[in-house]
Amino acid sequence: MSSNQDNKEWKPVKKNSFLRHIGIYWQIYLMLVIPVIYYVVFRYIPMFGNIIAFRKYRAGGSIFGVENSGLKYFKQFTRDQSFWRAFRNTLTLNITYLLFRFPLTLIFALLINEIRNLHWKKFVQTVSYLPHFISMVIVCGMIKELTSTSGPINALVIACGGKAISFLSVAKYFNAIFTISGVWQSLGWGTILYLEAMSNINPNLYEAAAVDGAGHFRRVWHITIPSILPTITTLLILDIGGLVGSGGAFEKVFLLYNPMIYSSADIVSTYVYRMGIGSGNYSYATAVGLFEGLINLVLLTIANVASKKLTDSSLF
Repeated sequence: MSSNQDNKEWKPVKKNSFLRHIGIYWQIYLMLVIPVIYYVVFRYIPMFGNIIAFRKYRAGGSIFGVENSGLKYFKQFTRDQSFWRAFRNTLTLNITYLLFRFPLTLIFALLINEIRNLHWKKFVQTVSYLPHFISMVIVCGMIKELTSTSGPINALVIACGGKAISFLSVAKYFNAIFTISGVWQSLGWGTILYLEAMSNINPNLYEAAAVDGAGHFRRVWHITIPSILPTITTLLILDIGGLVGSGGAFEKVFLLYNPMIYSSADIVSTYVYRMGIGSGNYSYATAVGLFEGLINLVLLTIANVASKKLTDSSLF
């Protein structure tokens, strides 16, 4: 009888641990309020506007359209050659950028990790991070000055016996300009997650490998890269999932392109902008944007499944 009473007395009392956790760390949760409000107001609520991709929208009417249109606008853009040109350009620019930026960022992170002088390492990191914080408007202004007919690049071309080229007026140069400037902007900033993952590697592994006679390259290949493989996989999946998306490309392309280079510079997001804001075809532009999002979702899912099977590491 007494044992039953003791069990009743010592039975743990269930508490709401989540609310208790919020009560203890309320300052941290308070910092989340503004980001959460931002995403709810500017990311999630606008999703309801996708309904006008299936309804005809008229200015001054309901924000959800005035009449059903079915798949009319989807069929319309699939027959538009300008859309497929923008779709092709989006893939070309993003794939080229990914093929250069992704390996270069990883290599740069590995090189920074090999720096043993702490002050020099911090200096290199700081200098490489700076381009990320420069406004896109300023970056595009710099690109225009550098590639203008009177800019330093053309001065070098002329000094070598060539003729001045208006680079931003010739379609074939845009891909190179977009990729090189993008790598310059993101190279240092993209190393942050890699360096964080490398900092968690057990130093004893390197010491043991050095005792066994492994050089720098072998230690990187057999210890560093396998240890940060989950981070590499996650970032690659996210990049593949955004191959058709604009990401941060819209601002740069919008500020640099012109009708003379639409054949290589016009992307889906700028096409949507011209059709929606420029021409007032909001339902048509929404249909194109919705199609873009669905393609990104499919690519993200395929990349995630493939990664899970090949490397046993995935995003979800």
